[in-house]
Amino acid sequence: MPPFEALKIARERGLDLVEISPNAVPPVCRIQDYGKFLYEKDKSERAARKKQKVITIKEVKFSVTVDEHDYQTKKNQAARFLQEGDKVKASLRFRGRQMAHRELGYQIINRLIQDLGDGAVVEFHPRMEGTTLHAILAPGKKVEPAKKPEAAKKTSGAKPAEVSAPQPASAAQA
Repeated sequence: MPPFEALKIARERGLDLVEISPNAVPPVCRIQDYGKFLYEKDKSERAARKKQKVITIKEVKFSVTVDEHDYQTKKNQAARFLQEGDKVKASLRFRGRQMAHRELGYQIINRLIQDLGDGAVVEFHPRMEGTTLHAILAPGKKVEPAKKPEAAKKTSGAKPAEVSAPQPASAAQA
C-alpha cells in the first residue's frame, strides 16, 4: 500500500510505521509500537551476549632454571586454566648467557605440552620472540566423566549383595 495510507492507519491505531527491510523492493514496513520493538530487540541482544563465552588468554611464565616442584605447580595452573575454557600462553624468558642454550627452553615448553596431553591443543608451536620463547595452548576436547557404579545400581533397582564380615583367624580354622 502507499506510504501515506500506512501512516494514516498507524496514527489511527496509535502506533508507529516501522521500516523492517529497507533494501527490499518494495520496502517492507510494519505497524507496531516502536518503543516496544526497540526494547525487545535490546533484550534479545542482551540474552545473546549472556550466553556467549569470552575466551581470555592466561599466561604461565617459566624460567630455564625452573625446579621440579615449581614446574608441577605451573603445569597444574595451566591445566586448570584450560579446564575453565581459557587459552594459556606459556612463556619462558632467557636471561644473559642462557640464550646460548635455547634447547633447554624448548625442552621445558615441549615437556609442558606433552604433560598436558589431550587437555590442550597447541595453537602456536614454541617460537622465539626476542629473548622470550612463547607457545599458546587452547582447551582440548572435553572428556565426559565415567558414570559412578553406585548410580547405576540405583537406576537398575537391584539390591546390593550382602557382604559377610571378615572372620578372625581363630574362628576361620575352627
